[in-house]
Amino acid sequence: MFCDLFLYRVSSLQKMRAGTEEAESSGYQRVVLKNASPHHYLKVRLVLEDESARVSAVDLKTFITSCLRSLFGEVGAALNVDVLKYDEETLTALLRVPSRGLVKLWSSLTLQGFYQNRACAFRVLQVSPFLLALTGNSRDLQLD
Repeated sequence: MFCDLFLYRVSSLQKMRAGTEEAESSGYQRVVLKNASPHHYLKVRLVLEDESARVSAVDLKTFITSCLRSLFGEVGAALNVDVLKYDEETLTALLRVPSRGLVKLWSSLTLQGFYQNRACAFRVLQVSPFLLALTGNSRDLQLD
């Protein structure tokens, strides 16, 4: 489970009022909050053996559902996966999945090897519980 870690300054005055000696030795307290995000977002790219082939957004959604069905049966196919954005030129998609189904989706996509009897592979580029985190890539950042 992903966790968000927050460090915050604890007032030494409050600890001294409470009479604890720990106030003098440590001014910081570590607090770990469990991730309560209901969804996770994946940025994936479909790599086809035949690079000239085009896949529409509807075909991609159908293919993702069939990937889930082939590995997890009808329970996997019932997983709610949304295609938020899809680029037909680069075959790159932004997917939203409930957090409880992230591992199922990820494993079913990466284990898929064929699309319409042609070799293919899904490449998972980025994963985050926050949609905003997928908008940019620090590796591609150009500073002027």
